Amino acid sequence: MICGRRTRSGTEQPLPPADGTGGPRRPGRAFKKMGLTDDEDIKLMLKGSLLWKIKSPRRAKERLYRLQEDGMTIWFERRFRHARSKQIFSVMHIEGVREGYQSEGLRKYGASFPERHCFTIVFKGKRKNLDLAARGEEDARHWVQGLNKLIARVDTMSQREKLDHWIHDMLRRADKNKDNKMCFREIKNVLRMINVDMNDIYAYKLFKECDRSGDERLEEREVEEFCRRLLRRPELEEIFGRYSGEDCVLSAEELREFLRDQGEEASPRQARAIIHAYELNEKAKQQDLMMLDGFMMYLLSADGDILNQEHTKVHQDMSQPLCHYFISSSHNTYLTDNQIGGTSSTEAYIRAFMKGCRCVELDCWEGSNGEPIIYHGHTLTSKILFRDVIESIRDYAFKQSPYPVILSLENHCGLEQQATMARHMKAILGDMLLTQPLEGQDPKDLPSPEQLKGKVLVKGKKLPDLQHEPRSSGSLSDNEDEEEEEEEEEEEGLQERGSRQSLHSLQEIKPLQAKEASQVAPELSSVVVYCQAVPFPGLAQALRDPRPCEMSSFSERKARKLIREAGKAFVRYNAQQLSRVYPLGLKMNSSNYNPQEMWNAGCQLVALNFQTPGYEMDLNAGRFLGNGRCGYVLKPGFLRSSRGSFGPEAPPGPGQAQHRLVLAIRVITAQQLPKLNAEKRSSIVDPLVRVEIHGVPADCSKKQTQHKLNNAAGARAGAGAFRGGGLRQRLLQRLRGPVHPAPRQRAPRLPPHPPALQGRRFAGPRHALRARAVRAAVSSRRGRRNRDQSPDGAMGESNPQRRRRHRRPAAPRHRQLGGPEVLGAQRESRLRL
Repeated sequence: MICGRRTRSGTEQPLPPADGTGGPRRPGRAFKKMGLTDDEDIKLMLKGSLLWKIKSPRRAKERLYRLQEDGMTIWFERRFRHARSKQIFSVMHIEGVREGYQSEGLRKYGASFPERHCFTIVFKGKRKNLDLAARGEEDARHWVQGLNKLIARVDTMSQREKLDHWIHDMLRRADKNKDNKMCFREIKNVLRMINVDMNDIYAYKLFKECDRSGDERLEEREVEEFCRRLLRRPELEEIFGRYSGEDCVLSAEELREFLRDQGEEASPRQARAIIHAYELNEKAKQQDLMMLDGFMMYLLSADGDILNQEHTKVHQDMSQPLCHYFISSSHNTYLTDNQIGGTSSTEAYIRAFMKGCRCVELDCWEGSNGEPIIYHGHTLTSKILFRDVIESIRDYAFKQSPYPVILSLENHCGLEQQATMARHMKAILGDMLLTQPLEGQDPKDLPSPEQLKGKVLVKGKKLPDLQHEPRSSGSLSDNEDEEEEEEEEEEEGLQERGSRQSLHSLQEIKPLQAKEASQVAPELSSVVVYCQAVPFPGLAQALRDPRPCEMSSFSERKARKLIREAGKAFVRYNAQQLSRVYPLGLKMNSSNYNPQEMWNAGCQLVALNFQTPGYEMDLNAGRFLGNGRCGYVLKPGFLRSSRGSFGPEAPPGPGQAQHRLVLAIRVITAQQLPKLNAEKRSSIVDPLVRVEIHGVPADCSKKQTQHKLNNAAGARAGAGAFRGGGLRQRLLQRLRGPVHPAPRQRAPRLPPHPPALQGRRFAGPRHALRARAVRAAVSSRRGRRNRDQSPDGAMGESNPQRRRRHRRPAAPRHRQLGGPEVLGAQRESRLRL
């Protein structure tokens, strides 16, 4: 089935009364499939619980939360009946559940509730966490365990089950009167939700063909049939028919032939395994045959993904020095928004770690009561405690990846609070914090990610001589250690001169920066082992006397200059030492730079603003998609050689032209594409598919299909196959294929009319465009003629009322030329007939 049956009777209301009363519900067919029919946690969630929503210190709101019968949706009672806020959320949108005071909101505002009564629902994406408190410890435990079971079930769902749930969700949202039947208006709502702007006449024809009962309502089986017709993929049927022949059934040998044509080697045993995994028909599965539905499920599955499934696990050599890897890095990690007035939060660190980030930044400033704080200095960003951030790092640093985490400290604290920072890290992180070089390892050489599993490294300044008393202090031996800070101050000066008035209020902010911030406390210096921050000595000196355990930071501007002026030497430098690149301080909106330029030069820690989605973060996600998303990707061999001659911007040499490759990609179809403006119900996108190759400048290429007008549910690519530019075999490439909307350059073209309506004449949007063009041309000619004839330039009119009448827009002439108003009237009259 495409959409599945609904077990609720037609008379049962899907929502409980406003007072929250309502009897318990029995687990339906969805829970039988999950194996959770008799689960006590699920039974309580179906019955519903009164939970306190904790959002502010003023007051908490008690609401009824309940699991719906589909097993995938949580309903909650709104405070205001007619509010436009969403009343449900899907389990598929939940990333995880935390028990106790494990969120910033509960730590701030949840003190009035026992910790064992509290839990937090963490959503995917940028949606805020939901902090809840139950009336009793048992209710909280049932909800935490039940949600975790449902999340685990979602992770194991097949593509077919996800598709069924998606369709069911669309139908439920479109069923306004909750009668489990779909009238034509509700069907139109479904089409709008899935980004299809279909001709009303054609949509009504499909509706009537599926309405077996003839009562202008589609019931379960009829809705299923409508969805089947809507989701037909003629382009995939064509491919399937090419290999299956006249019997429209794919044997194991025919499936092997299809796989060979895609460049994949498959044995008969592997072909049979694919059939048994994705074929929906049991009889066909028993005979090792695959039908069209099973073939489509296979193409939509992970096995049909362009990403090699072996790369979803750690498959690279992890025993090489740290400088031989690209490392996923974050800049201003504490921010959730822009760097001028955004919010600082420990949740930003958690989200970065869950995305595979392995290097996070901590901007440390003097705080009150002897506690250092983290925020973006000299701005209006909010402040969080250094201690709270270290606790979040302890709890979430190794949830996604076991490989080492680097804490990049930007220290603006005095000696006393520096010592406090060191104490907090030692007390909270414990054995996770690396404070001594590894045994059996040369302290001058960098260890490997494998050797540092589960360890936290601190990047910071280090005293040249540690033979001091515990409370003594020492200053850095080189006055150029403030090079990075001086560069940032120079950028801030440019920023102030460019927007002095807009930032006048920020100039009054004086953060607590101690005079001793240029010095380093011995306690803090002692926790810096392999990542000692030093000023950049210059490429000549660094290559002459390499020191792998020292690392320098570069602004994006300085890194580009080094790549442009001494690219080959910079590559050799990065083959021996770690380097960190960060965005310019001039970017008030926390925008990012193109990380590919830095990766081309072998820079390991290319730090981006993770809180700013966009093109650059898409590239970063693609770079670290492989190797199990562990945050470490082994650099190509020519970027690991300290004696290589590779230049990131140098053109290919004479002997390299023969190694160029050509990548041919055929875009067949796309479906279930999201809306750009989800809040606007009438929003329909004109989708296209763009394929980009990123590498050195000689390898970069971009191609895209033609956009498909008003159809995101099933867009058939009109550009067919196209070829990318040449690729040098020795450089890693990344394919980035997001879906972009095309600008609406002309009015939408109606789809072909059904056979029953062919030959019937009616107006279309092109007539409306022609009407507007003719009207504009006539008005402009008339205006010029009247102005030429009038001595006072009043379009030939002397009467003020007549002048005002001419200023009014001309009456619409759609009725004469066949505009959209007539089109709408004709459609409605035909539907009534």
